[in-house]
Amino acid sequence: MKGDRVEIVVDAGDTTRTYEVVASRAGRRVETAVRRGVVEVSEVTRSGSVVRTARFMATRVLALVEQPVPREDDSERPLREDPKV
Repeated sequence: MKGDRVEIVVDAGDTTRTYEVVASRAGRRVETAVRRGVVEVSEVTRSGSVVRTARFMATRVLALVEQPVPREDDSERPLREDPKV
């Protein structure tokens, strides 16, 4: 979904750096994977094609913050008043 975002905080020696991967268009999503000591954050289309990927050494990653787009849920919507009352 448009609005999905992942922030990656990386140790850069004497300082930290923050990177963001954002789903840039509607229908895309951001997926994360940790494989063989590498953290991969990818923007993926609906069909599963990878648009772009950011890779970081897992030993250098300090934080990985996933921020999905807020989704509407039926239980969170306010109840409508009965018009007959």
